[in-house]
Amino acid sequence: MTTNGDIPGGGPLTLEGIKVVDAASLFAGPVIATLLGDHGADVTKIEHPRGDNLRTLGWSKDGVSLWWALAARNKRSLTANLSDPRGAEIARRLVADADVFIENFRPGTLERWGLGPDVLLELNPGLVMVRLTAFGQTGPYANRPGFGTLAESMSGYAHINGYPDGPPTLPPFALGDSVAALTGAFAVMMALWWRDQGGGNGRGQVIDLSIYEPLFWILGPQASVYDQLGEIQGRTGNRAPFTAPRNAYQAADGRWLGLSGSAQSIAERVMRLVGRADLIEEPWFRDHTGRLEHQDELDEAIGSWIAERDADEVIRAFEEVSAAIAPVMSIADIVEDPQYLARESVTTVEHPVLGPLKMQNVIPLMGETPGRIRSVGPELGAHNEEILAALGFDAAEQEELARAGVIALEGAARGRR
Repeated sequence: MTTNGDIPGGGPLTLEGIKVVDAASLFAGPVIATLLGDHGADVTKIEHPRGDNLRTLGWSKDGVSLWWALAARNKRSLTANLSDPRGAEIARRLVADADVFIENFRPGTLERWGLGPDVLLELNPGLVMVRLTAFGQTGPYANRPGFGTLAESMSGYAHINGYPDGPPTLPPFALGDSVAALTGAFAVMMALWWRDQGGGNGRGQVIDLSIYEPLFWILGPQASVYDQLGEIQGRTGNRAPFTAPRNAYQAADGRWLGLSGSAQSIAERVMRLVGRADLIEEPWFRDHTGRLEHQDELDEAIGSWIAERDADEVIRAFEEVSAAIAPVMSIADIVEDPQYLARESVTTVEHPVLGPLKMQNVIPLMGETPGRIRSVGPELGAHNEEILAALGFDAAEQEELARAGVIALEGAARGRR
């Protein structure tokens, strides 16, 4: 799929007619809006006149933030200093007919600015308001500043990630933010359904979303295991504490392969393939518990067999017996991989400065109303004039707001892409 940022094209989108106001910054909150925008929501991104910090985070080319091009796609940019009463008034006018409002300020901040739920839900009773912070709106940590790294630390993720003889290991990407964003998009859709189809009778609601709780949830039954068995999961490297065989193995050509034998039938196929069918007859091989106790023996058998063969030979052999293995791929491998190409998991969009630009395609694949990328991350304040005019601010009022520093007009903001 090649998408042109200036020509929408295509068929109907699932969320056409849904209006989203994204007043969050950096990653978790804004990506909720990105996911909704990918499926047709009209997303207006409110930024401080200095611009979202994501515009200057990480990689860039020709002054273009590659994070921003991706995470702010399918959005319009409006600048407004919400701490200024005039900026807050812009937000209130914008939210008056919106369906969703997303923010990630510290608890109490919006209330001080006259933008708390009491004000916004009175103004627009059907509004779904997402309040996303590191620790949520309540509890002793609620007012602490926080990012995904803190959630990755205190959720239990870092404690179990890494090798037994190594330190707790943080992910080299925005894991906590991303999981929270996916959870937030799901929560928004539940709230909209309840408002319009369930028992809400047109009423919106406030979603209190922390970053640490969704990540804590996906780590599995650790709380139950500790409660019932008194066990604390530790670091196991590429092994898993609940199934075997499961590891990363290096082939003769130096490439790494990830293998899982979580299903009994798959585990048996693997051992037959590597010439150790005798292990299948062992009483301990009949379930995960027994195989976990003999991980070293299993890894030795599998690892030595793989180490004698090139990765492509290993993959073909596993495919022939319907056993599960896959290469550990870098992004250079991914953009050339036939599976990614067949499903167009990586697509090319047209960027006004960079030209053709590859990025992740829309997820998930909808059979009747597929999402699409209609534009890349916009320049700061690129849509100020059209949005403010629609809200009732004439040209003179916009110029006064710009002089007062409440907004930054597109010309003044150029260079903060």
